[in-house]
Amino acid sequence: MSRTSNLSRPIIEALYEEALVLADEIRAVFALGVHEAEGDDLYDANARLALSTEGLKTTTRIMHVLAWLLNQRAFFSGELSETQVRRHGALPPNRPSDAKALAMLNPGTRELIGESERLHDRVARLDEAWRSGFEAASPAHALTQRIERSLRDFG
Repeated sequence: MSRTSNLSRPIIEALYEEALVLADEIRAVFALGVHEAEGDDLYDANARLALSTEGLKTTTRIMHVLAWLLNQRAFFSGELSETQVRRHGALPPNRPSDAKALAMLNPGTRELIGESERLHDRVARLDEAWRSGFEAASPAHALTQRIERSLRDFG
């Protein structure tokens, strides 16, 4: 992922779209997996437990990401102030998957869980950077500031 010096509406919108698609895939996979597990007498109880716990962690993880993104969208739309977002809009920490539980799941489900973890990590880096001081301004404003700094340094 390339680094950015600020958050912008296009970044947030792209991440939001990615998170929505991933949330839909997660819902479909875990809903299907749970129903298959309930109907299969040979399905191991530990695998059912792994599917349930990892499904809950994955769903929670993606909902936290979506909530963070919705707060950012509200900020860019003027519905929330920066103070409100900084005070109440922090991304909760990730609860990583259990390696033993993952080993019991099929490869496609493991990949989906991994995708949710990677998305959470990306958003967590943005949240941390934003909270530590980079601007939440438009790209045009950032470019103007860079030009002004260059002119000051040149002159």
